[in-house]
Amino acid sequence: MKFFLVFVGALLLGVSIYAQDVYSCRSTHLSFFSSSPLEDIEAKTDKGVSAVNKKTRDIYFKVAINTFQFRKKLMQEHFNENYLESDKFPFAEFRGKINESPELNKDGTYPVTVTGALNIHGVSKMYTAKGTITTRGNVITVSSTFNVRVADHGIKIPSLVVQNVAEVVAVTVNAAYISINN
Repeated sequence: MKFFLVFVGALLLGVSIYAQDVYSCRSTHLSFFSSSPLEDIEAKTDKGVSAVNKKTRDIYFKVAINTFQFRKKLMQEHFNENYLESDKFPFAEFRGKINESPELNKDGTYPVTVTGALNIHGVSKMYTAKGTITTRGNVITVSSTFNVRVADHGIKIPSLVVQNVAEVVAVTVNAAYISINN
């Protein structure tokens, strides 16, 4: 019985130490911008969730597709119903790793690259994107902008509106993380 209690205590201590390295953000800002000859399209959401592990450098983002807000309600309807099919594919998700080893325990700004799989519309594709990590006190912020080719994720644009929607959209991510122990 003593061995079991010591084992459980050591396990809980290990989980507690590991948790000190995990930072989360429940209001990750994500946006995308599409520029085409006939129309610019922009959508934004602050409903993404994200986590970063300072020790392993793993990084994760997830957002419900239907939380993106557009300037025009009709754009939002077409986006959810016809292009991203948010009923069928409700989330976009990224699982990756920070390639560099920034000193995230010290205040500073660090240019980084992140490599990982982005799953949109049920299709995963590997990406490597540049970004910036800033550490100030107990807050870590991340920002990045990268391009996504819609066809790479099985998103079909009807020929009738192909002049309205760009083949490549710029995706921007901004998150401010706090330790999950706070």
